[in-house]
Amino acid sequence: MPATKKSAHAQELEKNQPLVADIRLLGRLLGDVIREQEGREAFELVERVRKLAVAYRHKHDKEAGRNFDKTLKSLSGEQAVSVIRAFSYFSHLANIAEDRHHVRRREVHERAGHLQPGSLTYCMEHLHAAGVRPAEITATLQRGFISPVLTAHPTEVQRKSILDAERAVAQLLEQRDRAHSDRELRENEAALRARITQLWQTRMLRYSKLTVSDEIENALSYYHATFLRQIPKLYAELEEHLPGVDLNSFLRMGHWIGGDRDGNPNVGAATLRQALKRQSEVALRHYLTEIHELGAELSISLRLTGVSPEMQKLAERSPDQNAHRLDEPYRRALTGMYARLAATLHQLTGTEALRHAVAPQDPYRSADELLADLRVIEASLASHHAQALIPQRLAPLIRAVRVFGFYLATLDLRQSSDQHELVLAELLATARIEGNYSALDEDTKRALLLRVLNDARPLRVIGAAYSDKTVGELAIFEAAREALNKFGREALRHYIISHTESVSDLLEVAVLLKETGLLRGTLDREAVSDLIIVPLFETIGDLRIAPAIMREFYALPGIRDMVQRSGAEQDIMLGYSDSNKDGGMFTSSWELYRAELALVELFDELKASAPLTLRLFHGRGGTVGRGGGPSYQAILAQPPGTVNGQIRLTEQGEVIASKYAHPEIGRRNLETLVAATLEATLLHPTQDAPKSFLDAAQKLSDCSFGAYRKLVYETPGFADYFFASTPIREIAELNIGSRPASRKATRAIEDLRAIPWSFSWGQARVALPGWCGFGSGIEGFLGAEPAQRAKNLALLKRMYKGWPFFKTVLSNLDMVLAKSDLALAERYLDLVADKKLAKRIFAAIQAEYARTEEAVRLITGEGKRLAGNPSLARSIEHRFPYIDPLNHLQVELMRRYRRMEAADPAMERVQRGIHLSINGIAAGLRNTG
Repeated sequence: MPATKKSAHAQELEKNQPLVADIRLLGRLLGDVIREQEGREAFELVERVRKLAVAYRHKHDKEAGRNFDKTLKSLSGEQAVSVIRAFSYFSHLANIAEDRHHVRRREVHERAGHLQPGSLTYCMEHLHAAGVRPAEITATLQRGFISPVLTAHPTEVQRKSILDAERAVAQLLEQRDRAHSDRELRENEAALRARITQLWQTRMLRYSKLTVSDEIENALSYYHATFLRQIPKLYAELEEHLPGVDLNSFLRMGHWIGGDRDGNPNVGAATLRQALKRQSEVALRHYLTEIHELGAELSISLRLTGVSPEMQKLAERSPDQNAHRLDEPYRRALTGMYARLAATLHQLTGTEALRHAVAPQDPYRSADELLADLRVIEASLASHHAQALIPQRLAPLIRAVRVFGFYLATLDLRQSSDQHELVLAELLATARIEGNYSALDEDTKRALLLRVLNDARPLRVIGAAYSDKTVGELAIFEAAREALNKFGREALRHYIISHTESVSDLLEVAVLLKETGLLRGTLDREAVSDLIIVPLFETIGDLRIAPAIMREFYALPGIRDMVQRSGAEQDIMLGYSDSNKDGGMFTSSWELYRAELALVELFDELKASAPLTLRLFHGRGGTVGRGGGPSYQAILAQPPGTVNGQIRLTEQGEVIASKYAHPEIGRRNLETLVAATLEATLLHPTQDAPKSFLDAAQKLSDCSFGAYRKLVYETPGFADYFFASTPIREIAELNIGSRPASRKATRAIEDLRAIPWSFSWGQARVALPGWCGFGSGIEGFLGAEPAQRAKNLALLKRMYKGWPFFKTVLSNLDMVLAKSDLALAERYLDLVADKKLAKRIFAAIQAEYARTEEAVRLITGEGKRLAGNPSLARSIEHRFPYIDPLNHLQVELMRRYRRMEAADPAMERVQRGIHLSINGIAAGLRNTG
């Protein structure tokens, strides 16, 4: 090896030494715990399985596979569960070590002055170098709206108890880096051993179905750990870069949990009320804690310094008359504020504050009233030589109140368009306006709905008996109206319509809003809507007609004026998951790109006459097949003009844990969203692509679409192969989501939800939705004639180098190919009863995979996976040898489980082993759902 390369290799090893040390430490402690809890034999069995898995990975030969099979088949159910638990927990612990190393490397880079893309410092330097003035940055942020939206996820496999214990392990690893003596290291190791013992004795799986309430609590746990403290820190850092600027709260959190009832019969008015109440409680309890701590810190005496007149009045209004505090105005004021906030907590949530120095007083009517009191304290401190006391606690609290209000996060409502139609049909029939609404053609529906929207009278007939479906749907709208009155305008902003396929789908929601008092006035007379009506375009066909639907909607009389009066904002949601399942990864990406461009062009026309903000909402999942991949690159690769300071995007499942469970990692991911949005808006990284690029992408999409549809939808027996060779059936049985895995009780791929579709392929290490069709698409595009082939390949290479959209597609493909392993995937063929079918379809999958690998190699010029992503390559090197055994064991247990009789007493244990393996593999792969 040349000296320079050897030196670089040595540097890489040195860089990774702390990570290796952490993994070894955690692995050793886990081994000690297993020996202690399960016995030496159990530990030695885990080691034997690990060595066999490593040998199989390196050899990939039939003999290694046979030896491994013998060992696995000899395991009792008890032994298999014990081994799976060991490797699952190791995957979790390796993730924690990796996250710590990520933070550690970032700190090293920052100390050395090496700026990393995605950081705010890098972003600001980049903008400055490009000649962007601070005033332009400020203006973009002041009008901006950036919102990560946490959604319930039918493949979220983490229990909150496990997440809490793992956060403790992460904190201990961080403390270990700062330990300076042998005693501190010993104490730290003892604490780590305790937490790992806790993990081993904590049930990893739920024994009962996850409820919506559980999902609400899981999501809220990230506020305690990350959002409530890290988001104010992010704003503070931004304001350091923009001195003298008081930024609007452009970065806000969003939720779906408790309001998303598309396909989830467990969500209704009760869960909406519960979600909003619990969100409010989390925010208010955080403020109460911080005000209590401020009271301890602001022990300032009037005998030593003065206060502002406003501050003195605030103190005098307080009911705190304790003689010991009469000369301490800040403490008196904060005691009174605490009492008012305690009353607010009781009024909004029905719960009590933890402590009461004085009896609860009149509640705050709004977060703005609390903010005004905090501002009085801030101004008084600043004007009396106590500025140093503001940044540590008061300033973050002020920012938290501005960002989270009394509602914490904006909760979206979502339902499928066909459900709205059923409700409207019943309302219209009962009112004797239209007996068969669903049978009407689109034009007739529109005319009828516009007539209803211009009629001030309600549709509901007093005393009429409506179906439970209609009563339940209307109750959601009514609960939303109550919530807006109780928690404020930001608590609910969006009503999302799944499967939007026509203009009438939008008008139906407008009618339901009018029916429940959320839309006031008539279209021809000053109509105002409290909620933004948000279409969700999901399938390939829906994406193609999205611009036409929005053009026709805004052309209807009164619609444009209503939107203008209601805030002049239009959100449009784009679905990555269903479009991928419908047409494959590349066609989905391309159709999303085209739809975005066409929508921006339309809204540029619309806002020429009056202000109108278009905000695209990206329904991304964890996997590449569902729009996943690094957010920074994804935002920078958005089509020109589509970001403009405005973006919402979903965060789902185990991706939420990997991004936000660790406070520093969470802040880094939030920072990345802000940096990417600023750069995409102000640096215009995606200029209009040349026509040759667009034409090539269209041809490539056509070829990819055909290949994907041929394999997935037109290959006889493909659905049977999928259901047999992946753990989709076992995933459906796992208590990991409140929503069913399929929309209908069929085995049709069309009816299967996109999330379990992707999750199942990821578990089986095929990850088919992330790459299928691309190889054939490239092959078809290149052609067979040598000269034409060379010319087309040169064009693709130019696209890769000069077009962020195409480069991001290739980067994501590289990642998903690296995380796939068809040698392991082949093990799952044992589960398919029809061996000829298994062999035929797997051969087709292998051939397409090989074509895709070759396509990526040809275009990028890189023969090695992840050559441009060393951190992920490092991650795979350290983690995957410990994930492989879980796949082998999963196959063996699924083979046993599917042959068992329902009365077999061993069935429950085998099922538990399968479910544990699903958890471990998901944790190890990190973006599988």
